[in-house]
Amino acid sequence: MMAVATIERDAELMLRVREGDTQSFAVLLEKYRGPVIHFLQRMILNQAVAEELAQEVFLRVYRSRANYEPTAKFTTWLYRIASHLALNHIRDRRHERNQESLDEEVSEGMGRQVASLGPTIEQTLVRESKFVEIRQAIQNLPAKQRAAVLMHKYEEMEYSHIATALECSESAVKSLLFRAYEGLRAKLAHMGGLEEEIR
Repeated sequence: MMAVATIERDAELMLRVREGDTQSFAVLLEKYRGPVIHFLQRMILNQAVAEELAQEVFLRVYRSRANYEPTAKFTTWLYRIASHLALNHIRDRRHERNQESLDEEVSEGMGRQVASLGPTIEQTLVRESKFVEIRQAIQNLPAKQRAAVLMHKYEEMEYSHIATALECSESAVKSLLFRAYEGLRAKLAHMGGLEEEIR
């Protein structure tokens, strides 16, 4: 019941934006800016670029306000825009992205190790190397498989919403996810016990 209320609330807010209510747009921006940045950061592994792309996502949402119709969940429409931008960025900047990914992983890892006071340095290094390896395995998936995994695993979106966001059928989404998870299991099999982390 809560999910239905959320859907109606977001669509209602966007309809108000369509009528010129900038305060409603501010509410949507506040609510979804963080999740969209998080999704984009996982897609391209670069926080600064993710923030820039997120700005472009919301700029496109605002520019599209006059044509908005609540035919799908607001979040599905939002993630379709974010997915397009991320996939275009990956396609256009493939070589540059690979270098940025490596730099970002090194700096992220170092920051987490210093900030962590609980586990020993060795435990932290082992855990961090696992996270880096999982992130890299996800990053190495074909772009559409990666987008499907991130929406399914990290954004907890349903197949139907992922299908709408990626503009394909639900069976195509299931196929993308099956191939992605099989590939991840094969690449990460040496780590053992990672079912929950990649599913």
